[in-house]
Amino acid sequence: MDSESIARVDKANMFSLLRGFPQQVSEALEIGRNAGVRLRATGIHNIVVCGLGGSAIGGDLLRSYLADELKIPFLVNRNYTLPKFVGPDTLVIISSYSGNTEETNAAHREALRRKARILCISSNGTTEVLARKARTPFIKVPGGLPPRAALGYAFFPLLLTLMNLGLVKNKQKEIKETLSLLTVKAGEYTSPDPASNRALALAQEIKHRIVVCYSSTERFDTVNTRWRGQIAENGKALAFGHVLPEMNHNELVGWKVLENEMQEMAVLFLRDKADHPRVQIRMGITREIIGKHTSHVTEVWSEGNGLLARMFSLIYLGDWVSYYLAILHEEDPTPVEVINYLKTELGKVT
Repeated sequence: MDSESIARVDKANMFSLLRGFPQQVSEALEIGRNAGVRLRATGIHNIVVCGLGGSAIGGDLLRSYLADELKIPFLVNRNYTLPKFVGPDTLVIISSYSGNTEETNAAHREALRRKARILCISSNGTTEVLARKARTPFIKVPGGLPPRAALGYAFFPLLLTLMNLGLVKNKQKEIKETLSLLTVKAGEYTSPDPASNRALALAQEIKHRIVVCYSSTERFDTVNTRWRGQIAENGKALAFGHVLPEMNHNELVGWKVLENEMQEMAVLFLRDKADHPRVQIRMGITREIIGKHTSHVTEVWSEGNGLLARMFSLIYLGDWVSYYLAILHEEDPTPVEVINYLKTELGKVT
């Protein structure tokens, strides 16, 4: 694969966005440090992040990453409405990269009516208008990117804000390791040689196949979601997935009847050294069972020491895998015409 063939397909230059992700993380950290969010942190009983798609994944990652530390419930809400428990003791984080996400703006207005404590993060749009009007804390991030390519802006300013509010411990050591690892991987994943580029090699293994992603429930469920979403949006290919141990109690039985179809599937086990010991045993047995139905089974291990680095090592790899899938499928990874069509049709109905 050479730069000329990549440029011919990647007309909107998603390549540069992925290559520049470590720089985006650096900028996002600076935004978080300078956000100056003034918010009463005492008495917060729960946190609800409202968002969809690429704007919600930052909230999902916060939930997964902080699950072992946060002492209050943390929920990601992908709906027009809010759970009934939301009120003055709830921190509602409104995350809409464009600022015009229909469902998120509806939830935003409901949060205002319920007098919740609101923090907004966006580049523009109705989200900013509502925040300025209500004088609620607002973190402004640079616009102009596909939301799925703005994960650094969606995650790191919020992490630093929760740190500054005293809701979580200082994470500077893990952040530093994560940024260093991403910088190294940016060089590796831009290589045109699959022998030295794990992302390209993996994309070649799974091209023109339905991808099934399995991971542990704890910590890496969001990483799993990210892989499937990126393969769909960037690679323009279907991807499904599940988490263990739940998958062992239902989906595993489905690997039986559709023999021809199963042979054409590519199964990825997203692994981490800190997965529960019993889950690691389950993954080994599950791989053996599924391997009887398809020969395309691959384990993909996280890298790094701290949890944050290990999570982002897999996320960044998955982003690049989905990118190279798009190139191999001869599909421009950036456009999402069918989503734009859906929004246009929804806009005709008021």
